[in-house]
Amino acid sequence: MADLTQDQIEKILESVVDIHTEQDIVSSHAVDNVSIDGDQVVVNVVLNYPAQSYHQTLSDSIKNALSSAGIDNAEVSIKTKIVKYSTQKGVDPLPEVKNIIAVASGKGGVGKSTTAVNLALALQAEGAKVALLDADIYGPSQPRMLGVSKLKPETTGEGKLLPILGHGMQSMSIGYLVDEENPMIWRGPMVTQALEQMLRDTLWRGVDYMVIDLPPGTGDTQLTLSQKIPVSGSVIVTTPQDIALIDAKKGLKMFEKVNIPILGIVENMSLHICSNCGHEEAIFGTGGGQAMAKEADVNFLGALPLEMEIRTDVDEGTPTVAKDPEGRVAEIYKEIARKVSAKLTQQDKAVSAFPSITIE
Repeated sequence: MADLTQDQIEKILESVVDIHTEQDIVSSHAVDNVSIDGDQVVVNVVLNYPAQSYHQTLSDSIKNALSSAGIDNAEVSIKTKIVKYSTQKGVDPLPEVKNIIAVASGKGGVGKSTTAVNLALALQAEGAKVALLDADIYGPSQPRMLGVSKLKPETTGEGKLLPILGHGMQSMSIGYLVDEENPMIWRGPMVTQALEQMLRDTLWRGVDYMVIDLPPGTGDTQLTLSQKIPVSGSVIVTTPQDIALIDAKKGLKMFEKVNIPILGIVENMSLHICSNCGHEEAIFGTGGGQAMAKEADVNFLGALPLEMEIRTDVDEGTPTVAKDPEGRVAEIYKEIARKVSAKLTQQDKAVSAFPSITIE
């Protein structure tokens, strides 16, 4: 074969499409470097989202594209570099936290907290450093879901809270600070103040993604989130049921109004498969989440089955992604995590703030 050039290699690589960004790896600037030594080609790829379980598939696609062009002596290196993406204007950044993803639902009982903890663990499994903030002050569930409800956070000499580690992931919740059976009989301002304090008074360290488990609805906590917390994007959780979809649409509209990007919709409890006979039944209806995503022109991230193990896993403090990381349900959560983080890469990168200059 004639001497290869970098332009020739990049032209070949334009045929390789990243299934999560839905862009070719050249135009999306994922190809970091191409080196050529005779008939030996080395392609270095840098993804801006965590996707360890996709690396081999992407590597094979690159090698197949090169092989089809007669280049059989190729090596592919894939690395991950997660950067900070833009948030609402006028909101102070959170030190040591690159991106915040809010997980919301219009109503309770749709599996939002279960989705939040498994999404966070899935992002971690794909190679990111992750934190989980339980913003549901009235009904905190993440301490129990992470299996660390008996632990209390330590404080530093400066009065900062040290996050609790659950399955290797940093976390904070009002549930760590009060007895599990004590009701939080607080008015709205106290709730929003507690949320801000947990967020900014916790000593987070090197977080690529913070997942915030929001309470259901569109009230004080959601308003505080949009006005005072630098959120990179949001995920809406619903079931296919019409009643759940009506409320989920309210949550979606809320994020649109406050200019927080919607990264996609997750449909929970979409299909029940009988553990005895294998019969499939759509107890809550079918296709509601997909139809809602199409109508709103946002990503449909995936559908989770209605399975007893998903519920019992979090009750036992070992969410499905941690308990059965190679299982079918964990793979669905990891696919959702890759889609969420890949969608985030299509936003503008955050610009470092310049110091203000005052002339008197």
